[in-house]
Amino acid sequence: MFKRIIDYVKEETRIIKDRDPAIKTNAEVFLYPSFWAVLGYRVSNYFYRGKRFFLARLISQFTARRTGIEIHPGAKIGKGFFIDHGTGVVIGETTEIGDNVTLYQGVTLGGTGKEQGKRHPTIGNNVMISVGAKVLGSFKVGDNCKIGAGSVVLKEVPANSTVVGVPGRVIKRNDVKVPQDDLDQVDLPDPISEDLMWLAKENCKLLKRIDDLERIVMDKKASERTGILEDKIIRRNTNENI
Repeated sequence: MFKRIIDYVKEETRIIKDRDPAIKTNAEVFLYPSFWAVLGYRVSNYFYRGKRFFLARLISQFTARRTGIEIHPGAKIGKGFFIDHGTGVVIGETTEIGDNVTLYQGVTLGGTGKEQGKRHPTIGNNVMISVGAKVLGSFKVGDNCKIGAGSVVLKEVPANSTVVGVPGRVIKRNDVKVPQDDLDQVDLPDPISEDLMWLAKENCKLLKRIDDLERIVMDKKASERTGILEDKIIRRNTNENI
């Protein structure tokens, strides 16, 4: 157990220095809430797998109160897991997280009700879930995915996808660039803005078409008035000749 903790400290130091440019020294690792939250999870998960559930939950709740990060000891988390800042992160009991996953503050990996069994999401490898995103339900987020800030994901996400919006929409696929090397949470496509721009363009086309139709109608009316006037002049000239 002690050797595992030492290995964890070394690995966590490497991960934090790799993904957070703000860290300057190895000693700063011990100031990160993520460091203590994941360490607390590893210990509590050890007891949880040994069916010492009360002790596991005790450690989990103590860690949550100290760090603001709540990870159920029953969750399954792979290697290279990192939570940046971390306040408000919640990870449910049946959540499964792959390797090299990065979460930001306010992320929830939760269920949608009181269903039994597997009720939390499965997160693939090399996934980045941005600030405030919610992934709710028992489905899979595929490998190499990026979930945009504030998104609410309620259904399965294919591998190599980017998801944004409420509810979450896949707006990019087969982006094979792995997220832990590309932690840009800002320059993501905005499907709502794109839809509004499309509607604005279509509205301009409709207005132009209406203008064209109004011009045609006005020209036709003007032509009809000219024809009527010409008929009156002809009739008047005819009457004068008679």
